[in-house]
Amino acid sequence: MNTTDKREMSLTPLEDLITEDFGTVGSVERDLFDIECDAFIIGERLKDERLKAGLTQEQLASKIGTKKSFISRVERGHTDIQLSTLVKLFHGLGRRVNVRVF
Repeated sequence: MNTTDKREMSLTPLEDLITEDFGTVGSVERDLFDIECDAFIIGERLKDERLKAGLTQEQLASKIGTKKSFISRVERGHTDIQLSTLVKLFHGLGRRVNVRVF
């Protein structure tokens, strides 16, 4: 067995680490963690698309009729937004939102 194989065998699965820190799926702590992760991912995607479009937070806010501080909170995953607002944000960037439930 080479060195790479030995390291791979000793790695802890990510799911086990998350469970250790945030509880099992369905627990209050884990549900909150999962929600915060989703908000973070949406915020990062919004920021990425905004930068690709060459817009500042202020320009995007002006384009969709909101404030820069709101765009900033969404990008940092610090706000709970409605689906209609999410669609409006990405529409302002010339993008469409596709929602999957699984």
